[in-house]
Amino acid sequence: MKRVTVVAATAAMIAAALAAPAQAVPTAAGSAEQTEYLVLYKEGAAPADAQKAIEAAGGSVVTVNTDVGLATVRTGDAGFADALRGSAAIEGVARNRVIGSVPPEAKASATAARAAAQAAQARSRAVEKEGRDGASPAKWRRGAKDEPLADLQWDMKQIHADKAHAYEPGDKGVLVGVLDTGIDGSHPDIAPNFDRRLSRNFTVDLPADANGTVIDGPCESDPDGSCTDPNDVDEDGHGTHVASSIASPVNRLGIAGVAPKVTLVNLRAGQDSGYFFLQPTVDALTYAGNIGVDVVNMSYYVDPWLFNCTDNPADSPQEQQDQRTIIAAVQRALDYAHRHGVTLVSAAGNGATDYTKTIVDASSPDFAAFAGQQPRSRTIPPSCVSMPSEGEHVISVSSTGISTRKAYYSDYGNGYVDVASPGGDVYDTPGQTRDITKATLAAYPKALAVANGEIDANGDPTVPYVVKDCKGSTCGYYQYLQGTSMASPRAAGVAALIVSRYGHRDHVHGGLTLDPDVVEGVLKGTATPTPCPNPPAYTYVRHLPDGTTVTATHTCEGTPQSNGFYGRGIVDALRAVGH
Repeated sequence: MKRVTVVAATAAMIAAALAAPAQAVPTAAGSAEQTEYLVLYKEGAAPADAQKAIEAAGGSVVTVNTDVGLATVRTGDAGFADALRGSAAIEGVARNRVIGSVPPEAKASATAARAAAQAAQARSRAVEKEGRDGASPAKWRRGAKDEPLADLQWDMKQIHADKAHAYEPGDKGVLVGVLDTGIDGSHPDIAPNFDRRLSRNFTVDLPADANGTVIDGPCESDPDGSCTDPNDVDEDGHGTHVASSIASPVNRLGIAGVAPKVTLVNLRAGQDSGYFFLQPTVDALTYAGNIGVDVVNMSYYVDPWLFNCTDNPADSPQEQQDQRTIIAAVQRALDYAHRHGVTLVSAAGNGATDYTKTIVDASSPDFAAFAGQQPRSRTIPPSCVSMPSEGEHVISVSSTGISTRKAYYSDYGNGYVDVASPGGDVYDTPGQTRDITKATLAAYPKALAVANGEIDANGDPTVPYVVKDCKGSTCGYYQYLQGTSMASPRAAGVAALIVSRYGHRDHVHGGLTLDPDVVEGVLKGTATPTPCPNPPAYTYVRHLPDGTTVTATHTCEGTPQSNGFYGRGIVDALRAVGH
């Protein structure tokens, strides 16, 4: 699961590079030295009334998502947010970013805290790449009937996706949207199922935040030299892995996805750096509803708050308002997508915590929306919510390892987790030591492998976590990753098979469609019920390469039919399509 931020603060170069999303309505822009806000209109309010209130408070509307009433606004008035709070036309206001230079004192005061936050973020992202150090190259038998790397896809076997393909491989008329860091549409094991025409990038690269902390880096250092990436590019690799897990085709190259004949749509909402912000998330969700997307996968949380609290005493009044606005805006977008036929699937998270208990989070806010803002330790009661995974209508997915145990990193909680799905656990081995092949294998952009020095001049992998497969002169690259980010797309793939199997003609958009509540019911109803461990307090033991041993105990609550580790059970593609 990727971490996210809210928006950056660098120079007027970024302001000039900002582009309106596909369904946003552009209006007047403000001056360079300003602050940017996201303003959520009250439901039912006339847009003209909301815009008048914004202008009266000293703001200038840049873009508006008219589907849910979320406006990007710039202002030079420090009292802008306070002035809007009493407006009958406004639901909430959240700071987005400062536009202008970063004060030197802000950089200095935030250095220590920001370093701690980045270290926490690095640890979170490191979960997905755990087990790479000292790993041995994967060994496999090239399949005679299956895809060449099928021998390495233990995850497909766990959910019987390999057997399901004989009955339902998916339908081209089923669209699966990937809200992530992008999709490498040129990857030979993705390209046959990739819809470039419908794909969109809702993000703009952000060099730094308000404290000067590097986010995506200078635009000129980007491979394409711009702040706006094409709609078929992934400069992180996360989104490509997710997309491949869902729908790599059966083409005698590399691997097969869970639903190898459905159509992939890139709905990029994540930065190159792996941050995901409010406006791109909302824009991607409403666009998905508007074009007839059937299923979306969301393997992330909306930054800068891992948990959004409406009244946490550790937060300032403005930060509380920011979080209330994030909750309301994301939920409004989720509701919109759901009403328009989109099944919503999300990763549960990699924090190894029980979301139904009071916990402590020291990682938020992980992005400085204003100079001097810093992450800090906060007590998080269950009333705080992580979005989108805790949103209404969202199917939250925990992760399993090869033995079907809940993965050591996976978040959990009775009433939080809906279903479980294989996402990998490199310590799920007899000796509880690392094995990279117990993560999950999916497509990897060649450009990233080259840039990271992971393949040599002959195109051969130089690291054990990258696998190469060729069909004639066409070669594809694949990487091992683990995480709930990997579990969620496998569940989304099963959801796509359900739409393919039981869907009816979509008279508005073409293709097939199926009520998201029906999809969710089939997904849960055909999952394999998996009881809590016995005893329910399960201790994970991890023997690290340096000789140290790490232990952690997670307690599973619930019944064999529904519990905090597995929800309603581990998804089953074969049962989902009626066999």
